[in-house]
Amino acid sequence: MADKIRCAHILVAKFSEAQQILEKIKQGESFAKLAQERSLDGSRKRGGDLGFFGRGMMVKEFEKAAFALQKGQVSNVVKTQFGYHIIKRLD
Repeated sequence: MADKIRCAHILVAKFSEAQQILEKIKQGESFAKLAQERSLDGSRKRGGDLGFFGRGMMVKEFEKAAFALQKGQVSNVVKTQFGYHIIKRLD
């Protein structure tokens, strides 16, 4: 199991908005472009890229979903105290 992984995410305030964005990703739209346009997080400038992180560095719900992904895979909508995330594992 990987000690550190690299992910990008898109963070929004509403579940319905997260679902709409996820549908666009499934239809082939660019994850990075959607992150730049729609994410509330500062990582939006980097297309949602959070860089490498290890266990214990993110909130539990986010970490559990991120570490369950395979490289290139995109999560379903993940709810945390910050809002609704869509996570993509980059490496």
